[in-house]
Amino acid sequence: MTNRFDAIIIGTGQAGPFLAKRLAGAGMKVAIIERKLFGGTCVNTGCIPTKTMVASAYAAHMARRAADFGVAIEGSVSVDMRRVKARKDDVSGQSRIGLENWLKQMENCTVYEGHARFESPREVSVGQDRITADRIFINVGGRAVLPRMPGLEQIDYLTNSSMMNIDFLPGHLIIVGGSYIGLEFGQMFRRFGSEVTIIEMGPRLIHREDEDVSRAIQEILEREGVNFRLNAKCIGFSRRREEIIAQVDCASSATEVTGTHLLLAVGRRPNTDDLGLEKAGVALDERGYIVVDDQLSTTAPGIWALGDCNGKGGFTHTSFNDSEIVAANLLDNDSRRVSDRIPAYALYIDPPLGRAGKTEAEVRKSGRQALAGKRPMTKVSRAVEKGETQGFMKIVVDAQTREILGAAILGTGGDEAIHSILDVMYAKAPYTVIQRAVHIHPTVSELIPTMLGELQPLTGSD
Repeated sequence: MTNRFDAIIIGTGQAGPFLAKRLAGAGMKVAIIERKLFGGTCVNTGCIPTKTMVASAYAAHMARRAADFGVAIEGSVSVDMRRVKARKDDVSGQSRIGLENWLKQMENCTVYEGHARFESPREVSVGQDRITADRIFINVGGRAVLPRMPGLEQIDYLTNSSMMNIDFLPGHLIIVGGSYIGLEFGQMFRRFGSEVTIIEMGPRLIHREDEDVSRAIQEILEREGVNFRLNAKCIGFSRRREEIIAQVDCASSATEVTGTHLLLAVGRRPNTDDLGLEKAGVALDERGYIVVDDQLSTTAPGIWALGDCNGKGGFTHTSFNDSEIVAANLLDNDSRRVSDRIPAYALYIDPPLGRAGKTEAEVRKSGRQALAGKRPMTKVSRAVEKGETQGFMKIVVDAQTREILGAAILGTGGDEAIHSILDVMYAKAPYTVIQRAVHIHPTVSELIPTMLGELQPLTGSD
C-alpha cells in the first residue's frame, strides 16, 4: 500500500522540522522521515553537545585561573569526564527528545522512522512503507570524512561523532586537521587535562582565514600547551603496544608523534550515497553534494535539497536559512535566494572568532579600493576587566560605497559582537551608521565604532 502526502521531508536536521511546521501549517499533509537520531548533527554530535563540553572546559580553565581574580580554591582542579559527558548527554538529549515529541504531535505531520530511499522521482520507501508526494525535500546532512592514510585501518580512531561517547580523559590526543573541529576539540581536551598535538598538512591553521587570524589562534592555543605540527605532508599511522604512532614528514623536528588516541577532523562529506538519487534524477557534483539552484531546487522538478547535503553552507544557521528560503518561495510569494546570504560563522575556541563577509585577503585579491581598521583586545575595556585580552578585531570597508565588506572579531564576546556588523551589512548601509551609534559601556561592541573611526587605506600585506 502506498500512502500519499503533499510533501515528504527526508531528515530532521535543522532545516526539516521548521519546514514541516510551515508546510503543515499551510494545510499540507506532510511526512517527515528520520533514520536515526532526531535533530541531526547539531543536536546530537555538533553544536549543542560540543558547546556544552566547551562550557565545561571553560569552567575548568577559569577555576585554574581563580587566583588571578583573587579567588582561592583549595587543592588542585580536576575534571570528572563522566560528569562532563553526563551533562552533555542531558543537554543534547533534552533537545532531541523535545524535537521528536514536537514533530510527532504536529498536526498534519506523520513521522516515519527508518532509512529513506527514492524509488522514483515521486516515491520514497521507508522499510516496507511506500509514500509519495509531488514535493520532496532532502535534508540528510553529512558525516566525517575518513581520509586514506597509510596504517589507518590498523588502529582505532575517533571522529567528531564518536568523540561524543568519551567518558574518560585521553592521555595524549592526536588530532589530524587544524581547522574548526580540530581546534575546538584540541583546546577543549587540553583544558580537561589531556596532552594534545594537532597535525595539519598545510603551512598554517584554518587556511580560509587571514594569516593574522591563523597566527593569533595558534598562539592562543600554544599558550595553553597545545602542540602543533604543520606542513605534515605525509601522514601515516602504526601501533606500538598501547600507543598510536603518527608519522609526520615535516621540515623540522621529530618525524613521529606518539599518542594514546586519534581524532580525525579533516572535513565532512554529504550523506547522499545511499538514497537512490539516481532513480529520482537528482544530480550530484564531484564531491557528492546535491546540485541545487539559487532557490535550492535540484535537477529533478519538485525535489529540493537543504542543509549540509547541498554544499551551500555547512552550518546550522545556513541550514535553517535554507528552510526559510524554500518556505518563502513556496508559501509566501517571496523570492528569497541563497545568494542573498552573507557568509558568517564562528569558531568556538576560547576566545571565539566571529566572522562575517569577506576576509581581508579576499578584498585585496579583488583589487577594489578599501579601508581597514584593526584594534587589539588589550584596548577593549570589557576584555581587560574580564582578564581575557587575547585576540583582536578588524574590519574592511569599500572606500567608495562605504559599505562594510567583511569583519573578524577574535576575542571575548566576538561571536556575539560580530552581529552588529553583520546586520548593517545586510542593510547595505554605510559603515558610518555603526561609527555614529552610541554603544553601551563596558562592552566589546562599543569599540567597533572606535575602530571604524580609525580606518586607513588597505595597502601592502596583512
